[in-house]
Amino acid sequence: MQRVGFKMKLKKGFEAEYKKRHDELWPELEALLKSAGIRDYVIFLDEETLSLFASLSIDDPAALDELPKQPVMQRWWEYMSGLMDCHPDNSPVTFPLKEVFYMQ
Repeated sequence: MQRVGFKMKLKKGFEAEYKKRHDELWPELEALLKSAGIRDYVIFLDEETLSLFASLSIDDPAALDELPKQPVMQRWWEYMSGLMDCHPDNSPVTFPLKEVFYMQ
C-alpha cells in the first residue's frame, strides 16, 4: 500500500458547491475509484488560500494512470472544471506532495 498526497486549487466563491458535489459523489465514480484500489481518500480545504489537499491510499499507484482513460472520470472532470484550476482536458491541475512523516 502506498499513500499519495497532492494539492489542487479551488476558485473563489465555489467552496460550498465543491463540497456539495463531493457529498453527492456519483456512485459510478465511487465504484471506479474503489475498483482501482483507492481507499482512505480525503480532501481538505485551506479556506484562507483555497488550496485543496488530497490524500489517498492505493495498492498499485500505476492504477492511477488508468483513471483518465475512463469515461466517468472524464465526465466528472468536466462537471468540476468550472470550480477549480484545470488543464485544457478538464483534468485538475495537481501538485504532488512528498510524504515526510507518517504515524500509525
